[in-house]
Amino acid sequence: MDQSRQTIELDARPARSRRFVFVLLDRFTLHCFASAIDSLRIANRMSGQELYSWKLLGEGGAAVECSCGTRIEVDGDLEELSRDDTVLVCGGVDIQAVTTRAVLNWLRREARRGVALGGLCTAAYPLAKAGLLDGKRATIHWENQDSFSEEFEEVTLTKSIFVVDGNRFTTAGGTASIDLMLKIIADDHGEELAGAVADQLIYTTIRTDQDTQRLSVPTRIGVRHPKLSQVIQMMEANIEDPISPSILARDVGMSTRQLERLFRRYLNRSPKRYYMELRLQKARNLLMQTDMSVINVALACGFASPSHFSKCYRAQYQTTPYRERGAQAARLTV
Repeated sequence: MDQSRQTIELDARPARSRRFVFVLLDRFTLHCFASAIDSLRIANRMSGQELYSWKLLGEGGAAVECSCGTRIEVDGDLEELSRDDTVLVCGGVDIQAVTTRAVLNWLRREARRGVALGGLCTAAYPLAKAGLLDGKRATIHWENQDSFSEEFEEVTLTKSIFVVDGNRFTTAGGTASIDLMLKIIADDHGEELAGAVADQLIYTTIRTDQDTQRLSVPTRIGVRHPKLSQVIQMMEANIEDPISPSILARDVGMSTRQLERLFRRYLNRSPKRYYMELRLQKARNLLMQTDMSVINVALACGFASPSHFSKCYRAQYQTTPYRERGAQAARLTV
């Protein structure tokens, strides 16, 4: 059979078309956007019907540049939509800087009118900033999780690849857009069509909202040692109040000396050094992505004094936290 002519039988009656409105923010991630819109295109092709249509909007109605430098023409400015539309905001790098007052006001207005709203990649941020995720579950790219949880305590942040909570959708970025769209397609028209779309995308493992976005600790560090993985998970879960190596060792049934040897053998550093690097990485994320004061960043990462924090930060990144913050601000104004 000619594969290009094969379609999925849905129903004798033509399905009603559902429109998605993609709002492209400056420096959005092209992959997330393309994965989402192409899933809709393939659903139309495989069903032989126009199940989905779409429109691209951007603040001011001008072409929007994505994070890789490609410019995408949009269909118009942030206009009033139909209540039946589904909005997907596409975010990327420097999401705080591109979340403008105009975007926030538009999101609030459309939410009041009952429009379903979603955020791809980092675009959970503008939704939360507009107050549209209060009391709801959400997710965001793992690099932005620390800053998001500090700023939006009223949002239940998860590590899932995507979250659907009522008429709010959020994804963690990357291929998670495909997983969200496959769920929407399955809910709208059945698992068979969603599976056909996945096959066309050569997408062999369809994930659910129960899947987490980051690789497991053993995969990330390239070491499959259960006690080492357990200790690292404990470290990652206790950044603000660091646990001493002796307690970490005791909790996994080892001596402190055995724990030291384990880290030296597999990671070529001491447990204390590895823990410090985790804390400093979180500190750098908070400095780059939030307006938290340097003192509050230090406290959030387990440093009792700003001077000790600054000394450790300089040793790791060859600059001070204050200069890092200033360099970030200067870059965003260029």
